[in-house]
Amino acid sequence: MHVGYTIHLATAAHVAALPGIESKAAARFAGWRVPRAVLTKTTPIPALTAAQATGQLWVALSRSDDPVGFGLVEALGTRLHLEELDVLPDHGGRGIGTALVGEIERWARLNRFREIALTTFRDVPWNAPFYQRLGYEIVDEPSLDAVLLRWLEDDGARGLDQTRRVAMRKRLEAE
Repeated sequence: MHVGYTIHLATAAHVAALPGIESKAAARFAGWRVPRAVLTKTTPIPALTAAQATGQLWVALSRSDDPVGFGLVEALGTRLHLEELDVLPDHGGRGIGTALVGEIERWARLNRFREIALTTFRDVPWNAPFYQRLGYEIVDEPSLDAVLLRWLEDDGARGLDQTRRVAMRKRLEAE
């Protein structure tokens, strides 16, 4: 990762900045045939606050301790769902997203989670191809369990083109 950035569990003081990061990161989807909601809706503050309170929200901080990215997860049994991963476009391409995912994976292993799963766009370079470079595998339809199917169905209910969505996972071994 580029010098000058650190990854930490989010504090309550970080939460207010995160919707702005998510909104600016979502602007990159303009031109990718996504529903308007992808460009305009952000994770609600109460959901971010709850994740922060339970230690399931990480931030990437600049040298001046300003949040420039974040990762949000939800624990589901022995699986973590990577709900959101965003980096300010001005700070993109510096390994911040990779560092956030790495820290989440480290925490997941220490806490005995067996896998991290997510849904994302199959054809957007900073989505499925990014996660594939980090060792995540696309879960093909015959291997989708009820939870992964529900996540994809939820994506469809939000107006996301299901032919462009994919579930991915990375199996973890405990440290």
